[in-house]
Amino acid sequence: MGERPGRGHPARRGLMVTGLVASVLPDLDLIWFYLVNGRQNPHHEFVFHWPLFWVAVALILWIASMGLGLRGAMPFLGIALVSLLLHMVPDSVAAEIAWLMPFSDAEVNLVVVPARHDWWVHSFVLHWTFLLELTICGWAALVLAGNRRNAAQA
Repeated sequence: MGERPGRGHPARRGLMVTGLVASVLPDLDLIWFYLVNGRQNPHHEFVFHWPLFWVAVALILWIASMGLGLRGAMPFLGIALVSLLLHMVPDSVAAEIAWLMPFSDAEVNLVVVPARHDWWVHSFVLHWTFLLELTICGWAALVLAGNRRNAAQA
């Protein structure tokens, strides 16, 4: 059994970078959305917002890593997959995510954000669900501040 990737783990910074990069990967489809698609479809319909796509990519990379004897890649694959999927959890609150795509096009959307403002961004930013996003960011900032304070005291 490998060492748990926590405090003092030699790859801790790399795991953090992996998680942060992976957490924004689904939104790379915005490049296609704006530059190629002409905003014809919601960007959550593209493959980068299909959770099972990322599960399949992680499974393929896991099999390849095992075959090549790269066991050190496992924590990185795990962190990346969790970060990718966690990106789509808040998306499911106020936008549609097809969690079982391509097997089912049923979308999960807990709250419909009404289009009350001319610019759609204002409709989302001024809706109460945006507080969930701000709460996540605030919590992350508090954890970071606590970690820095603890590191300074050590």
